[in-house]
Amino acid sequence: MPDASEFAVISDVHLGSRYFLRDRFGPFVEQLPAGVTLVLNGDTIDRPKRRLSAEDKVVLDMLISQSLVRRIVWVYGNHDKDCRLERTGNIEFVHHFEIGKRLFIAHGHDFDNIMPRNRIFIILFRAMHHSRILFGAQSMHVAFYAKKWAFLYKILRDHVRRNAVEYATENGFSCVACGHTHYVEDITEGGIRYINTGSWTEDSPHWIHVTHKSVNLRAVKQMAL
Repeated sequence: MPDASEFAVISDVHLGSRYFLRDRFGPFVEQLPAGVTLVLNGDTIDRPKRRLSAEDKVVLDMLISQSLVRRIVWVYGNHDKDCRLERTGNIEFVHHFEIGKRLFIAHGHDFDNIMPRNRIFIILFRAMHHSRILFGAQSMHVAFYAKKWAFLYKILRDHVRRNAVEYATENGFSCVACGHTHYVEDITEGGIRYINTGSWTEDSPHWIHVTHKSVNLRAVKQMAL
């Protein structure tokens, strides 16, 4: 399959999560024009060791089928770093992806030194969140709930962005794309453009449309290419 000159980059699909926007994801992928390479930038599977529902299995099968007619690159994230599918079609599995020196694509967990160093806090925070839901609070993805703690959440976002920008600067990339933080951003810092595509567990998934001329962050509803 020849390399495409156009790319669609998304992240944090979290297939298998109860919050996965299944009804929007399938049409998005299937409506991409022929020849567009789809880059899944990490955490495509929420929990690789958990059996997928029949509905989510259909979505995974769709991705495998799509890989037979378009190039699909699956970048590992922290959730799916140990993912091993029984069938993979022609999906390419990588730890990062580069489009020349124009764009470096990595999930972002390798730029995150905060969460690995605070595992006990993360476990307790998740337990508190799940307890809230059990006692009747609004059900939402834990990352969406974490955004309500704006000051702490901003520390994580800024930390990942700074490390990603530093990597791009040191390695000659003009732009770096991440996921991981579930927070849509498009910021230029120190001459380096940093883009985060958010997640498919909230009602604001975004994607990056890369052509030979431009790199644009778009809301998923903006499907015109």
